Amino acid sequence: MNYRIIPVTAFSQNCSLVWCEQTQLAAVVDPGGDAQRIIAEVDASGVTLTQVLLTHGHLDHVGAAAEVAQHYGVPIIGPEKNDEFWLQGLPAQSRMFGLDDCPPLTPDRWLNEGDTVTVGKVTLQVLHCPGHTPGHVVFFDAQSRLLVSGDVIFKGGVGRSDFPQGNHAQLIDSIKRKLLPLGDDITFIPGHGPMSTLGNERLHNPFLQDELPVW
Repeated sequence: MNYRIIPVTAFSQNCSLVWCEQTQLAAVVDPGGDAQRIIAEVDASGVTLTQVLLTHGHLDHVGAAAEVAQHYGVPIIGPEKNDEFWLQGLPAQSRMFGLDDCPPLTPDRWLNEGDTVTVGKVTLQVLHCPGHTPGHVVFFDAQSRLLVSGDVIFKGGVGRSDFPQGNHAQLIDSIKRKLLPLGDDITFIPGHGPMSTLGNERLHNPFLQDELPVW
């Protein structure tokens, strides 16, 4: 699977264009804003967009989803249904950040743990990783050893858990129980900031180091 990162919005969110090298069929993951820029990047890549994928319901990850999907006539897929309240609350999220109103969004398909999404001949595994939001999912391509992790894990950090229905312990459990076992060699594209590997984060991410006992 090939990929191109398209930073969008004032939050420098990593929108990802991913595509199958054999078929040139593609998906956009987390088009958070700047729809015309995303459309220009898709068109310049010479790929055929077949779907929009969402990791979770925060505005900076979904703000341009409806416009991009409508432009190409493709479905919006994800996240898990527990993030429905975030997607229905997009107008309030817009007002909170002083941005143009973003209408409520209902995806064409909700995702669940164990689902798969096909992009050409590439099969993306869906893992439900709550904690940042209750319905957060990630997309994993086992063949290319690439993970699109949204706001679950970052280089040197993890997602915030102080939002409604966020849970820090649940977030760390998602990372340790579902992501790290995928393998140290897994490269991931986070929702913000530079890429890293799960092995590097397992060893050096301060949020993943078990506390030493106090005697």
